[in-house]
Amino acid sequence: MMRLAVPLALAELGWMSMGVVDTIMAGPLGPAAVGAGSLGAMMFFPVAICGTGLLLGMDTLVAQAFGRGDQRDCRRTLVNGVWLGAALSPFLILMLLGTIPLLRAVGTNPRALAIYAPYLKALSVSVLPLLLYTAFRRYLQAVNLVKPVTFALVSANLINIAGDWALMYGHCGLPALGVPGSGFSTSISRTYMAAVLLGAILWHEHKSGKLIFSMAWRPDSARIRQLVGLGLPAAGQMLFEGAVFGIVTAMAARLNDDSLAAHGIAVNVIGTTFMVPLGISSAAAVRVGQACGRKDARGAGTAGWTALLLAATFMGTAGLLLWLEPQWIVRAYIRNTAVVSMGALLLRIAAVFQLFDGLQITATGALRGLGDTRTPMFAHLAGYWVIGLPTAYILCFPLEWGAPGIWVGLSAALILIGAFLALAWNRAVNRLRL
Repeated sequence: MMRLAVPLALAELGWMSMGVVDTIMAGPLGPAAVGAGSLGAMMFFPVAICGTGLLLGMDTLVAQAFGRGDQRDCRRTLVNGVWLGAALSPFLILMLLGTIPLLRAVGTNPRALAIYAPYLKALSVSVLPLLLYTAFRRYLQAVNLVKPVTFALVSANLINIAGDWALMYGHCGLPALGVPGSGFSTSISRTYMAAVLLGAILWHEHKSGKLIFSMAWRPDSARIRQLVGLGLPAAGQMLFEGAVFGIVTAMAARLNDDSLAAHGIAVNVIGTTFMVPLGISSAAAVRVGQACGRKDARGAGTAGWTALLLAATFMGTAGLLLWLEPQWIVRAYIRNTAVVSMGALLLRIAAVFQLFDGLQITATGALRGLGDTRTPMFAHLAGYWVIGLPTAYILCFPLEWGAPGIWVGLSAALILIGAFLALAWNRAVNRLRL
């Protein structure tokens, strides 16, 4: 588990560090710039996840085929994952652009909205490269080729840093675009990542007999239906979660600039800690799926419980750090006293749900390895939309708690979801018969 989970966790941290760098680079431009960038990222995530989530079914199909030694079927899933991602791209871009008038209609802070619109347009260029990268990555990790994924994300960060420096502040003869420059830099970095993983796949094919070149590359409707059948609930689960963070960020955007900036920084921080159990979750999906392909019920159970233990250990430690040193963490982003004070309070609330956040995402991956993507979807729907979001709204506005009220609502949702999915995994293992 560690051999697969560590590179994937590093890859996820590399992914998230792009957002951390973007937020830090926006700091000198002021709270409105930080808030607008965070708002753009939060709006981009739930829309993009509609596409990337549909490709999560590749974890199940490729890993189980690899476990039973069917290399041709692994590649069949890869080809059709690419077709599915390409077909979804134009629809997702239209959905992203539709958020601009939507946020204007709900009364978003006008200073943040003026920056948000051009930033999101620049970011929308990355939709197709992101979906291609996702398809390539799901395939590579399911066949135990994870080093290219880690390399792509680590090196892409260097490109993103250089792009932010040049495009946001006008270096190397380029215009100073501010926050929208960060969007263009991210799009360039995601295109690079997709190209690196494509190169890794082609190199692997060259060394292993070039099987993919002897196959039909036409879309296979039966396999695409399988991908959608598995991926649609997974996409729904991620959409329910991602949309909630987008909505609560829009709620925070109705507050003052300092509260929005503090909320954006706190989301960025917990997103960073979340990347480690997300990588462990991917490893759990692969190892559980491979065990299922081998008809090894005991191996599937051991893989899932090992992943949950790793995630709980890391997230428990992260929660302790957020509780003890929240101000130091926020000051790494911005020195504004009001933002630091509010951000530290939000991180202390986040510390309470860190353990449960790790449990919920890792159990989701383990269940996906079994082919169960519906249970996590229903858990996230109920936890976030029935409990978390209404609680956040009531505490934030009618009871006037402001941004802390939003985070108490999120905390309640994540504690319930994490506990439920851990129990769901335990029940699935007890019933497992391959």
